[in-house]
Amino acid sequence: MNSVRIGFGGGCHWCTEAVFDALRGVEKVEQGFIRSQAPDDTYSEAVLVTFKPAKIDLAVLIEVHLRTHASTSNHAMRGKYRSSIYTFDAKQKNAARAVLAQLQNDFEQEIITEVLPFSQFKMSDERFQNYYGSDPTRPFCTTYIDPKLKLLRQRFARHVSADDATS
Repeated sequence: MNSVRIGFGGGCHWCTEAVFDALRGVEKVEQGFIRSQAPDDTYSEAVLVTFKPAKIDLAVLIEVHLRTHASTSNHAMRGKYRSSIYTFDAKQKNAARAVLAQLQNDFEQEIITEVLPFSQFKMSDERFQNYYGSDPTRPFCTTYIDPKLKLLRQRFARHVSADDATS
């Protein structure tokens, strides 16, 4: 099957990039800012994920996303860190909504993550691309990204790429 694109926003795009980069079936992660349509047309930190559905299911990607950012917290920084799934067509939108509804049973609090139509993307500055991969010893990486990758290896081990399985 062909590759598919979807966007995810919720926390720092450095963290989100590292999380999705660690997964089997994910071919490419583009870190930057995504906007949707009004009223969600301001840019928010996010990533575009290109993946092979034959290797990793959309439902797994969505669950990984929900578990690796504050998907139940409507905190003050939601403008910059909109908790969202950016879809490219009606079929993807309906699938994402169905997965969110199903996963809600696994969360004590309400999931606030929105399913929004993708409108536009702009890349982050080149010096921030591959932030974790370029130097995982940075204090930000060890404080914020490493715990997310540890959770991935524990909870989603069969989906973690071989390169990241033992890190």
